[in-house]
Amino acid sequence: MLVENRFGVLARVAGLFSGRGYNIASLTVHQTHDPRFSKMTIVTGGDAAVLEQIEKQLRKLVDVIRVDVLSGGAFVEREVALLKLRTATREERSQLIQLVEVFSGKIVSVSNHEVAVELAGKADRIDDFIALVRDFGIIDMARSGRVAIARCRE
Repeated sequence: MLVENRFGVLARVAGLFSGRGYNIASLTVHQTHDPRFSKMTIVTGGDAAVLEQIEKQLRKLVDVIRVDVLSGGAFVEREVALLKLRTATREERSQLIQLVEVFSGKIVSVSNHEVAVELAGKADRIDDFIALVRDFGIIDMARSGRVAIARCRE
């Protein structure tokens, strides 16, 4: 969604979802290249009727300029995750470094018994990485939420 970059817009959008019992799986907001506007990427679910209702309700909000529904394969999405993991031994650290390389991640901080990792990519790929490193011991984790844009047209 493209919205006016004003105080309270996020609260109104979140209020629309919570007031109608819709769940937000992921929400990101950032100022666009034009400081008068912000872009919100909201990931939600439901059947076709529920999604249509959400879209109609969002379009009615005063500060909403445009609502673009991105579905199917018509868009590109990415998410960033930071994870701090335990590594008790050199062997564990070596295994973890190999996994990070396979997932095209980066080691961003290291100590004697911890490694911090940065990953960027599709949310399901990040989920797969998290499942594989869970046994190391996740100390902390932060995820950005998804951002998306429509694919380029030919």
